[in-house]
Amino acid sequence: MLKPDAAVPVDQQFVLSNLAPGPVQKRLALGIVIGLVVALYLISGPFAGIHLGAVNAFIAIYATAIFVTDAVTAILLYAQFSILRSRAILVIASGYLFMALIIIGYTFAFPGLLAPNGLIGDLQTSAWLYVVWHTVFPMFVVAYALTKEDSSARPWPGKASTAIGWGIAATAALAAAAIYVAVVWEAELPVLMLDQLRFSPSWPYLVGAPIATVCIAAIVALWVRRRSVLDLWLMVVMCLYLVEVPLSYYPAPTRFSTGWYAVRVVGFLSSSLVLTVLLYEITTLYAKLLNAVQGQRREREARLLTGDAVAATIAHEMRQPLTAMITTADAGFRFLDRAAPNVEKAKEAFRRITADGHRAGTLVGSIRANFKSDVTERTSFDLNDLIEEALSLGGSELQKHRILVQAEPNRQIPPVNGNRVQLQQVLLNLIMNAVDAMAAREEPRVLSVKSAPYDGDRVVVSVADTGNGIGSIDAERLFNPLFTTKSGGMGMGLSICRAIVEAHDSRLWFTPNSPQGAVFQFTLPASAAPAAG
Repeated sequence: MLKPDAAVPVDQQFVLSNLAPGPVQKRLALGIVIGLVVALYLISGPFAGIHLGAVNAFIAIYATAIFVTDAVTAILLYAQFSILRSRAILVIASGYLFMALIIIGYTFAFPGLLAPNGLIGDLQTSAWLYVVWHTVFPMFVVAYALTKEDSSARPWPGKASTAIGWGIAATAALAAAAIYVAVVWEAELPVLMLDQLRFSPSWPYLVGAPIATVCIAAIVALWVRRRSVLDLWLMVVMCLYLVEVPLSYYPAPTRFSTGWYAVRVVGFLSSSLVLTVLLYEITTLYAKLLNAVQGQRREREARLLTGDAVAATIAHEMRQPLTAMITTADAGFRFLDRAAPNVEKAKEAFRRITADGHRAGTLVGSIRANFKSDVTERTSFDLNDLIEEALSLGGSELQKHRILVQAEPNRQIPPVNGNRVQLQQVLLNLIMNAVDAMAAREEPRVLSVKSAPYDGDRVVVSVADTGNGIGSIDAERLFNPLFTTKSGGMGMGLSICRAIVEAHDSRLWFTPNSPQGAVFQFTLPASAAPAAG
């Protein structure tokens, strides 16, 4: 029975040694094993007895490729250990290092490759190094499976560099000892080769049986322990080792037969499998890291933009009541600074300053609600009163620029439903934009503010001016945050207006005015309740 997965830290759940394999990976691993078995026996079966002759270049390429893949795999696994401090990763990294070191001895001892009888050892040396290679590495796999159970809970306590150094030293000593025995004690070892080509009849018992035994033990150990992506592909490697056993001897127990060359191809594939998966993991992790960095950058930019937007919004919206307060305060001061002070006019100015101060405080709360996406209070009110209030708030600017106002109340429209302060903010913004558009133009300067029934259950409000109008280039960006056509503008007014109107399930748009200028329109839902006030 499979043991349940141990708790894995969240920051390690995407690591190869901890990540559980998905159905696609399992099918791919099974397909590789079955596909290789079928292909090898279909290809090598009819031609297995053919002796192809020694191709020393192939042997050199094969040994070099095995050494490179195993060495790189060991380096990547050691690097992973330095991060995760997992004893199991340290063990399997040392296993791949052992294979890389053994292949060096195997290359120097193989007859005919670097010397007629090999540079080291004698007839049996390379054969016994092959046995050591294919039995000791599965033992490393078994040790990996046995130590990985608690590796997440008990990481390596000391320095990773020290552990890696000791692991490399111990593995190198083990590989050197195996090579030494195969070279120095070659005469005392059982005979595996009758000559440089033919295998001994004892090959199935001295080579095949030990390799098969330890490989099966490794597969069982990996199977019963908590399985990960790395476990899955190590099982595939062990299965390919098992495939090599019969092909090495049957039906032609000789070197350089079709089956013998096929075994070398399988050996290279088994050696490169984990490396391929590790490289894929590194690429995947790099992509995740890049996406995370880009996401953080986008989030930071969004926060900065939001901060700029908040600052620009406050500056934009507070400018109007503050300007009105300053203008009214100056007027009140003049009313009092006379030989015969006009106290009533001064009181009226002070009342307007108080009203503008309250409006400024209400605007701050409205801006905060906009950026927090709060549910704002909505009431039913008369739209004609709202238009009159907005024109009154902008009255000083309208008089300053000698703008003719056309705003006849429409008593035929029903009350509307919405947040009165926010909608007053929208209407006042549109009026002040119209004033700015007409300020630099010659007369006539006409501002028309109208309301009318729209589409059955709605009311439309239009603000028309006779200013410069909206150019086709600016039309597409007009409602974008921080975009403005005014030299002193903040670029937030129309963006805020659209956001408020859309929050009322309505829309804001503009059309050209005839003969010149622009018309901004927005709709509001009509209210069945009587208007407040």
